[in-house]
This record gives sequence, C-alpha cells and structure tokens, in this order.
Amino acid sequence: MATAAQWFEGARPRTLPAALAPVAVGTGLATYAASAIPVRAALALVVAVALQVGVNYANDYSDGIKGTDAVRVGPFRLVGQGLAAPTRVRAAAFVSFGVAAVAGLALVLLTAAWWLLLVGLASIAAAWLYTGGPRPYGYAGLGEVFVLVFFGIVPVAGTAYVQVLAMHAVDAVAGLAVGLLACAILVANNLRDIPGDAAVGKRTLAVRLGESSTRLLYVGSLACAGLATIAVGLMSTPLAYLALLALLLGVPAVRTVMSGASGPALIAVLKQTGVLLLVYGLALGILLALG
Repeated sequence: MATAAQWFEGARPRTLPAALAPVAVGTGLATYAASAIPVRAALALVVAVALQVGVNYANDYSDGIKGTDAVRVGPFRLVGQGLAAPTRVRAAAFVSFGVAAVAGLALVLLTAAWWLLLVGLASIAAAWLYTGGPRPYGYAGLGEVFVLVFFGIVPVAGTAYVQVLAMHAVDAVAGLAVGLLACAILVANNLRDIPGDAAVGKRTLAVRLGESSTRLLYVGSLACAGLATIAVGLMSTPLAYLALLALLLGVPAVRTVMSGASGPALIAVLKQTGVLLLVYGLALGILLALG
C-alpha cells in the first residue's frame, strides 16, 4: 500500500511548472491589458494544476496496466511498481479532473462564455487519452503536439481570455513560447526513455526520430521559444525581450543533451528544463504586467 509521501510523489510535483507558467503569462497579458481579475486568475491556476496532477495519475494508471512501466529509468510509478491498486490511481486521476471541471465551470459562470465548456472537455480528454484508451496518441508520436496546444496555447490564451474577455494574437504567440518549453520537457523525458519505450512498442516521437534528431528537437524547441519571445515583445511591450535572459538557464541542459548523455544522466535535464519553464513563465508574466 502506497504511503502518503508516495502518493504525493506519484502526482509528480516537479511537473507543476508546466501548470504554473502558462497561468503566470496569461495573467501578465491580462494585466498588460489593464483587465486582471485575481479571482479568475486563481481559478485558472486551480484548473491548470488539477489537470497536470490528473494527467500524471492518468499516465501512471494507463502505462501501469499496459505494462509499459515495468522497468523505469525516471521517477517511480504507483501502478507499474505495484505500490497502489490501479483502480485507486485511476480514481485519483478522476478526482483531479473533477476539481479542474468544477473550477472551470466557475469560470464559465463568471464569464458567461459557455463555449469554454468545450475547451475544458477537450483538455480533460487530451489528458486522459495521452496514454489511455485503445489508441493513446502519446504512443503514436503526437504527444508534443498536444503538449504545445494544451500546456501552452490553450492555458495562456484561456487565462488571459477569462480576465480580458477578448482574444488577441499575442496571447497565442505567448502560449506558443510557453508550449515550446513544455514540449522540451517531454522531449527530454522521451529521449531518456527511448530504449524502454521502443522495447514495449511505445512509438513516441523520440522513438520515431531516433536519438540524434531528438537531441536537435530539444535544442530547436528552446530556440523557437526564444523567437516566439521576440515576437511577443514586438506585439506588446519591449520589456518582454528581457524574458530571453531566462532562456540562458537552458544552456547547461543543452550541453548535456548535445553531449550524448542518456538514461539517468538526462534526469538532471528534466529538472533544469522544468526550472527554466517556471522562471521563464514568471519572468514573462511580470514583464508583461510591468509593460
């Protein structure tokens, strides 16, 4: 039986920057538009965090029952390592999705934007179907695409919209920058897991591309995030350019990836990229607000 500490680790709190960063940037955009509403920003944060925890438990459950987590290089898994019953991990995922749904419904009621219900349902479906269902898209090499959309563009633009009640092109571009950094985390994770994933038929994008191309994809994700940041500065305030300094935190990770490191040696890259995403998100959000 899993302990409380193991359940907490099973939620993978180190992945929470992927939830915090887009909300910070979206709120920065709302502040730039002189329309920030703290209550709505807080509800958006609850949605983002609950979805992140939910997808972590959902992946633990789905990978565990499929047997693709029998041998782990990275963090332990509750189901794959027999620490918790699959039904309990699945229930934890559903509870997390339920919390996200309640907070999301509150935002719908506050904004009267009923179409947001469809966005919320799509986000929950994307979270579950990453490794769940009969044809998980994460096993088909589409994980990065959905991360770019649902951990970048959607939460950034969505957080801004529920406060401003208007859509602007800069919201999507800022979301693209955040999404690219979130993709870099997944790319590093899948680069580390190429041998194990290939052995169990998990055809992630990294498995399809191979190690060399995946390493270039990691570097390219960070570089394109920089280009998107420049575009944000052009479309809003020049202060946004200062967020480029945060990308310097990715230099050690890039060196490790391009050095040919593999397996456990890439765990540090995951941590460094997570810190990069969090610092970048907070920095860009603050700079937009100051602008």
